[in-house]
Amino acid sequence: MDDDGTGRLTIGGARYLLIRPETLAALQKQLEAVAPGAAADCLAAGGRAGGARATRDLAGDAEGRVRSVLETGRALGWGDFALERLDPHGLVVTVAHSPFAEAYGPAAAPVCHLTRGVFESLAVRVLERPLAVRETACAAMGAPRCRFATVPGSEAAVRERTS
Repeated sequence: MDDDGTGRLTIGGARYLLIRPETLAALQKQLEAVAPGAAADCLAAGGRAGGARATRDLAGDAEGRVRSVLETGRALGWGDFALERLDPHGLVVTVAHSPFAEAYGPAAAPVCHLTRGVFESLAVRVLERPLAVRETACAAMGAPRCRFATVPGSEAAVRERTS
């Protein structure tokens, strides 16, 4: 991470912002209160936007590109990522110590929507087709790790949502 002395932090030329997870959890909870049906999609859209930028210039084979994103996420404090599965049919990643789940606190449904959006962008890059990602386990719900998996047959739904 480079600090240019003018208030900008960059990694590999890309600008990043350090922000407390509690700030994002408060934003998420307020968004859920104001727009309960749209909150998760709005946050995932933010993750997709950041993920698209982060994955745009990745080089190497599919696994190398995935591992690069996971290493960067770990370095940025997004949790301890582990690649569970990557094959032509999909992607599964787990995350221990998700700052989003930890800051959010106990929840009845998954809360790591920003991370989900990043993985949707990553799936598009490495699998070369639009795929939705679902958080199938969340630490905020009591799971030991958050788990994100591409959803089979979701290409049409993603194309429709992103058009």
